Amino acid sequence: MKYTYFTPGPAELYPTFAAHLQTAMDEQLGSISHRSARFRDIYRHTDEQLRALMNIPATHGIFFTGSASEVWERLLLNCVEHESFHLVNGSFSRKCYDYAQALHKFAHLHEKPLGEGFDAAEVEIPEYAELVCLTHNETSAGVQMRPTDMHKLKRKYAQKLFCVDMVSSAPYPDLDFSLIDSAYFSVQKAFGMPAGLGVWIANQACLEKAERLQRYDSLTIGAHHNLPTLWKNYQTFETPATPNVLGIYLLGKIAEDLNRIGIETVRKETEEKARMLYRFAEGSDRYTPFVQQERHRSQTVVVLNTDGPAKGVMEAAKQQGMIIGSGYGKLKETQIRIANFPAVSVEQVSELIKVMQK
Repeated sequence: MKYTYFTPGPAELYPTFAAHLQTAMDEQLGSISHRSARFRDIYRHTDEQLRALMNIPATHGIFFTGSASEVWERLLLNCVEHESFHLVNGSFSRKCYDYAQALHKFAHLHEKPLGEGFDAAEVEIPEYAELVCLTHNETSAGVQMRPTDMHKLKRKYAQKLFCVDMVSSAPYPDLDFSLIDSAYFSVQKAFGMPAGLGVWIANQACLEKAERLQRYDSLTIGAHHNLPTLWKNYQTFETPATPNVLGIYLLGKIAEDLNRIGIETVRKETEEKARMLYRFAEGSDRYTPFVQQERHRSQTVVVLNTDGPAKGVMEAAKQQGMIIGSGYGKLKETQIRIANFPAVSVEQVSELIKVMQK
């Protein structure tokens, strides 16, 4: 049986993925040198498509890592001398904070219970925090922070570096990169690709901070994938080490497909599918939305409470060819998570709802 994956990552592959993969195989892209003109063309194309799709200005570089988790470490080493500040309301925003502590940074924490989101008006950032770490979409709990609230905070604390985790939502959020210094995501979620590629976006202010920290004998910003080295190689669309050439090529092609559809259409379809799922849950006696405040409900990862064991719902859906994600951590037995990424159509979401109604 061929399944439709509503899991929050790895997720359903984008419909054009197989055709692009076949082209890559036909052109033997898995064997080309990362110092070749062909690779530089691939990097340049992916860079151009991501800039168009996500409205990334020339002030920001686009770099490739092995995962989004790697970016946590790169970001904290390159942009924090002493103190960072983290908004935490789930397992993944918490892990970024944990990374900061592991790297011996003084990490400030503003934490909320699972299922609750943040508004700009309630956030006070400590005076000496250098980097503010925000999560647009907390994958574990289905909570989003609105970009307008992120932008308000940056305007209020203009001298601090702001970074946004958009791992399970890019390219959906409409971030103003004149206010956001850095952002990152991985490709196995909303871009509908297999795992193994992280994307780090960072501006000149981040680079200048890294270059300053690099001059201190008492600090390290990383031995290899540090921001100055990534940026230097980026000037000629190269990488410090052999990258995931295949992944970079496929990302560029899928970003091009999304540009052909148009980001506004992608966003509208995402919101329509999310509306369908939340309305169904609100009218059901078997499911309820986990996130109570509508403004904080994720549009890309819908988390629902189940009135019985979540495993039963997942097994019933699987029999109908649909794979639903389980709740995260301690909520695994009483919640389901439904990925609402561009690879899944309105029609497929409608079919899922019919199965859940049964």
